[in-house]
Amino acid sequence: MNPKRHPIAAIALVTLLTSACAATDTQRSTGQVVDDTVITASAKAALIDDPVTKAGQIDVGVNKGVVELGGRVDSQAAKDRAAVVARNVKGVTDVRNNLIVGAPSRSTGEVVDDSSITARVKAALTANTVTKANQINVETNQGVVQLHGFVDSQQEANEAVREAKAVPGVASVRNDLEVKSSQ
Repeated sequence: MNPKRHPIAAIALVTLLTSACAATDTQRSTGQVVDDTVITASAKAALIDDPVTKAGQIDVGVNKGVVELGGRVDSQAAKDRAAVVARNVKGVTDVRNNLIVGAPSRSTGEVVDDSSITARVKAALTANTVTKANQINVETNQGVVQLHGFVDSQQEANEAVREAKAVPGVASVRNDLEVKSSQ
């Protein structure tokens, strides 16, 4: 590595990290962001290593040590096991298990339609100035849209549900969004 580039990289990293230092009630400090990132990676790794859970089906979100599991799993045993695995990760203070049990057989057309609905919901959330699409996970199964993740306010959660319901083809919306705690 070029020794002259190393200080520049260090300054860039410090600048990036310190830009997140000022925290409000709904924002996390740099330390919290780093801790949550480590917890997220650890939880995903633990789910991958576990023979019962299918990590590819499970979304993991973390806010201030609270893990939120979302997605669809094949059985109640997989759902329960995912919560246990997440709870055993160092730094986890609580687990919100929003996993849906059941993987009904579906035709290729239904899967494509669900993918299209998911894409349209994500686009609507991205276009909306109130919702922060990067904080909201969207999954669709047989026209039922599941929204999960951590959002900054109840207004944002309500707006996300409103946007999802307005997308053509959406049969219903399951709102598993959680407002970030101010503690």
